[in-house]
Amino acid sequence: MLTEENEVYGSYPPPYQQIPSASVAILDKPVVTHAPEEQDTSPLPSYPQGPKTSPPSQNRPGRGGAILLLSLVLALIFGVGLFAGLEFAGNSTNSPATATTRVVTTSTTSSSGTTIATQQEAAIAKVEPAVVELEVTTAQGQQIGSGVIIDTKGDIVTNYHIVNGEENIVAVLYNGSTTQVQLVGTNTTDDLAVVHIQPFTKMMVAQIGDSSKLVVGQDILAIGNPLGISETVTKGIVSALNRSVTESTGTTISNAIQTDAAVNPGNSGGALINLQGQLVGIPTLTAVNTETNTAANGVSFAIPSNLVQRVVQQILQQ
Repeated sequence: MLTEENEVYGSYPPPYQQIPSASVAILDKPVVTHAPEEQDTSPLPSYPQGPKTSPPSQNRPGRGGAILLLSLVLALIFGVGLFAGLEFAGNSTNSPATATTRVVTTSTTSSSGTTIATQQEAAIAKVEPAVVELEVTTAQGQQIGSGVIIDTKGDIVTNYHIVNGEENIVAVLYNGSTTQVQLVGTNTTDDLAVVHIQPFTKMMVAQIGDSSKLVVGQDILAIGNPLGISETVTKGIVSALNRSVTESTGTTISNAIQTDAAVNPGNSGGALINLQGQLVGIPTLTAVNTETNTAANGVSFAIPSNLVQRVVQQILQQ
């Protein structure tokens, strides 16, 4: 892939209640006894005696009421203690439920992470078999790039600068086999081209997505053959949208997608996909740090899929 000279724009339970003990005084009416007086032995006159009467009974007021009051105090103390004990037991029982809830929350977070990994794997499985390596022979030598099968007829989209000056093109398929490639047409203005191979058994076709729905920060994956290492996948995000970048040949790509996914020579013409496994762009060039004249790390650009789809249709209708 051609590297271009661009730079990055840069509660505790309630305590037991203590009820003060009540001092209960039981007051008994004193019984006073008198010593018998010294009897006079002199004869007394005899008087008629009336009927004998019993002395009135003496009650001991206050004892029963005090006992009742003491009983009520004891019952109150017992009730308060029982209530506090039940409250404490109830709070202790509820504690494990709180711990269980925290465990479930942690588990949900882990599951979320697993889902993202699963989405990535599924997306790669949908598109990777549709990505091919293109070995192009020109008068100046041999160059490599990538391409993506876009229909059941065997049509492949790639970059124009990959096939420019071609004398012979061979495609290395996902299963490792090779097949001859025929150039169908090119569009130098947008650096795109279409080549063709004979359809084969179990040939996979990439689904083209809507690049206008991309948002900055969205996860994306790049699939291609960097440095000739076939079927390589790198991960990144959409760094920016609607960039205007110019290649060394003078070709300007409008509305380009900027990404930090690693892209190297050989990735050109490959697939930039979303996590739904849809083709949203064609990686085309990497920015160059002009101070060191080396490829800028994590600054690359792709042609948006909506533009790719329009150009491919034009080429196929020629």
